[in-house]
Amino acid sequence: MGGSGPGDGVGTNLLTVAPGDALFGGNATLPEESAAMIRRIEGTEQVTSVGKLDQISVYRNDKILKGESGGITAYAADLDLLTALKARVAVGNWLNAATARYPTVVLGHTAAARLGVTRPSPDTQVLVGDTYHTVVGILDPVELAPELDTAVLVGGETARLRLGFDGRPTTIYVRSRDDAVVRVRDLLAATANPEHPSEVKVSRPSDALAAKQAADQAFTGLLLGLGAVALLVGGVGVANTMVISVLERRGEIGLRRALGATRGQIRGQFLVEAVVLSALGGLAGAVLGCLVTAGYALSQGWQTAIPLSAVAAGVGATVVIGALAGLWPAVRAARLAPTQALSAT
Repeated sequence: MGGSGPGDGVGTNLLTVAPGDALFGGNATLPEESAAMIRRIEGTEQVTSVGKLDQISVYRNDKILKGESGGITAYAADLDLLTALKARVAVGNWLNAATARYPTVVLGHTAAARLGVTRPSPDTQVLVGDTYHTVVGILDPVELAPELDTAVLVGGETARLRLGFDGRPTTIYVRSRDDAVVRVRDLLAATANPEHPSEVKVSRPSDALAAKQAADQAFTGLLLGLGAVALLVGGVGVANTMVISVLERRGEIGLRRALGATRGQIRGQFLVEAVVLSALGGLAGAVLGCLVTAGYALSQGWQTAIPLSAVAAGVGATVVIGALAGLWPAVRAARLAPTQALSAT
């Protein structure tokens, strides 16, 4: 079939096949042999699938109220799923030919958190349908298949025997050679469901991932722009405050100059005041920002993570802006002649 190409890591050669809308309304389905037929397409390297287990809910135990499953979905999974998706097990092990025959499950990253499972063990079980299943592994986040983060994955044989799985896949993941992605994509719909190719939906996860990254970059650029505007407004505020201070303290400046203070000393005094004023404002803003961030994270049940480097960079930026904004008022104060300053009081 060919070796792995450079697109494997980022998923540019990964395609997904799923049922679309039926011709006369409702949801379409894929034939049970869809994955086997797709494997015959020249240029495919890996083909694996999952099947959603309808009417099967997942709970931590039988004491949880029905309907409060936390949005967790149960899937029957092929054993080569992780290899095709380049996914990894964070803790424990993936399903194998032995464990897939028994009531065992692997939890997606988010599903494990919602179920309160931190480490698999023979004593750690979750209720899938009406049967307790032992947790044998927990996945790292799957970037190219985020739907698996909230999934409970069961071996296909167990799903058939215990959970009523009919063998029809709901998502097929196809890895192709890098030079065959377009040709394979064009053949997938007709191959997966020859009778109703229009009822098959083919997509490439990397396209959605690229769109998400573009949106993240645009949002980051927007925040940086807003931050730059805030710094500019703050700098203007510091400069305005220092200019007014120079005008109000001309008598003090004249007296100091008459007593022998040099222009450099006057300039340094007002420059230090501007820097201190900016630093205090920056620290107050950083503390307020940290408190708001921590409060929102706690309200959402998230862990609070505030990089100290970001806080230090924010305070440092305000000090630099304050120094630049206070430079002109400081120079203006230093240029006042003693007689001129004293006569203005």
